[in-house]
Amino acid sequence: MAVYNVKVSTGDRAYAGTSDYLYITLIGAKGESQRTLLDNWGKDLTRGKTRSYSVQSSQPVGDLLLLKVEMDPLLLLPEDQWFCSKIVVTTPEGDVVLFPCHQWVSRGDVVELRGGPALKLFEETHPVLLEHRRKELELRKQVYQYTTLAEGLPKFNSFKEITDIPTSISGSTPKKEKVFSATERKLKRLNNSTKDWKDLEDLKSVFRFRSSPLYEHSMEHWKDDDFYGFQFLNGVNPNVIRCCSQLPAHFPVTEQMVKPFLQEGSSLHMEMEKGNMFLCDYKTLDGIPCRDYNGEKLTVAAGLCLLYKNPKDELRPIAIQLQQQPSEENPIFLPSDGETDWLLAKLFIKNSDSIQHQSVHHLLNTHLVVQGFALATLRNLPSIHPLYKLLIPHFRNTIHVNTLALSDIRSEDGFFNQSTIGMAGSLKLMARAHAETTYSSLFLPENIAARGLQSVPNFYYRDDGLKLWHIVQSFAKEMVDIYYPSDNDVSRDSELQDWIDDIYTNTFLENGRSGIPQEFLKVEELAKFVTMVIFTASAKHAAVHNGQFDYIGWIPNNPMMLCRPPPSTKGRSSMETLLETLPNQATTAKLLSPICNVCQEVEDLVPLGSYPERFGEPLSRLNLAAFQGDLAYLSEEITKRNSELLLPYEYLNPAQIENSVVS
Repeated sequence: MAVYNVKVSTGDRAYAGTSDYLYITLIGAKGESQRTLLDNWGKDLTRGKTRSYSVQSSQPVGDLLLLKVEMDPLLLLPEDQWFCSKIVVTTPEGDVVLFPCHQWVSRGDVVELRGGPALKLFEETHPVLLEHRRKELELRKQVYQYTTLAEGLPKFNSFKEITDIPTSISGSTPKKEKVFSATERKLKRLNNSTKDWKDLEDLKSVFRFRSSPLYEHSMEHWKDDDFYGFQFLNGVNPNVIRCCSQLPAHFPVTEQMVKPFLQEGSSLHMEMEKGNMFLCDYKTLDGIPCRDYNGEKLTVAAGLCLLYKNPKDELRPIAIQLQQQPSEENPIFLPSDGETDWLLAKLFIKNSDSIQHQSVHHLLNTHLVVQGFALATLRNLPSIHPLYKLLIPHFRNTIHVNTLALSDIRSEDGFFNQSTIGMAGSLKLMARAHAETTYSSLFLPENIAARGLQSVPNFYYRDDGLKLWHIVQSFAKEMVDIYYPSDNDVSRDSELQDWIDDIYTNTFLENGRSGIPQEFLKVEELAKFVTMVIFTASAKHAAVHNGQFDYIGWIPNNPMMLCRPPPSTKGRSSMETLLETLPNQATTAKLLSPICNVCQEVEDLVPLGSYPERFGEPLSRLNLAAFQGDLAYLSEEITKRNSELLLPYEYLNPAQIENSVVS
């Protein structure tokens, strides 16, 4: 009789435990054990606990290859899913084998776990494991399939409902019920209102039960030019602004127009030569169709905004043109114009910025692109593959949240349909932006350099982002080097080549002009790509997601929808005009409800660097520990700096960055 010691660990997260019965079967090179119920005195599978059991076999099963996990109900109790963290088996010979799990297990599931070190396909030797590897990917390709969301966009997952998605890839809590806050209940009551806002004080009542220091600052200072400029660097969309060394021909700003707003004795030409002029150009919106509202077609401002960094290092807007082509009906607005003329011009630029932020930089460049990485990983890399182990924590819940968002995307009352361009316009905008994506734009250091933003002061998104990028890059390089010691290891890994080909084909739609690789031939190329994947799924998403309540909660600061067309003349506006331009109560509620929902404090936050125990190899574990140490040091550095700032930038603090796109 051979006796195996089995230690079963339940995850430390809400509702992770279960009352159901757990059975395991050990599968070895010489045979397998009986299906064995693991049952000690008292409750066995409780949150955050590890329990030990003995499993007997009539004879040794040989080298452990697989471990089969099954659950049966306790009496007639309802479904009670279990989150298994890991199972560690000690053989009669004293060998200790780690079987990572890190997934929800439901009744009826038959989960076969693989133990041992991470292996590439050409390193596999045992026929049972080769067959298991083949079947695992065969099944995954049947389950995780692609469908088309819209022409020109990354392929979407084919699940109709989140209940169709296997619990094995869910990192969320399936038993949790939604609890609505007082603010959300108020927004739901406003959904059917036909009223406009009486005044700005009336609008302030929306978030009476919820606030943050930056939300309060946005509400009080949204009209201020210095705060307006600050947000292009450190708000929710730091992705558009670029240094301006020469004005576009169709933006005819003259020296005379802007001279009053420059340093005394200086000129527009001189300030451009010094690198003090910056441009936000929303040409991508030009020609995008807008939605109907109250029987009339809305208008989006595909405008241009010129900003100046003054001697106080404040970034201020000094000229705005609301459409691409200059004309008498498309004047250049200046800070010296009437107060409401200038406010309206800034409002329409912010409307364009908000639309581009949500559609392109948030939904497309993080949610949809990262989902493409996740699907390619699930379809092409088995669970024992080193890249699967490295990357799968960065895809926790991404497919779930995107599937949930699909109903909103298709709903007439959905978030994107409330914007000025509606969902149809958003899809066209994203397709246009995706076609223009370049490989270099996906890498933060190259992106910042291409926009000429290396030396602009008070740019905390750049400062924190580049430090974080280099930490992730160092970690990714070390991990890749462990498992790919030579270029030959990269080129002969057929599963890896299938993975990148899948991404090239289904996420970047075979766009050869983009520079996206179709294959990997060198270790350096692979490490670079892995850095980008990890950064995009975590930090890049955090930068465009985490500040939404702070900067979008106050609608006049970042409106996704405006009711009136952009002003075509000066001197005819008033505060009444501005209020009539803002969305009414119902549209405001439909725009803010999702923001309120996704920006709630996350109960089961998994911060960047929190890797479940998937790697047993000592070098990998040391590298993970070094990565976590570097992130902790950066977190302390950012916290210290923020304590000295009036407007702290917290969105790239590693302690507050989710490991994946989860909302």
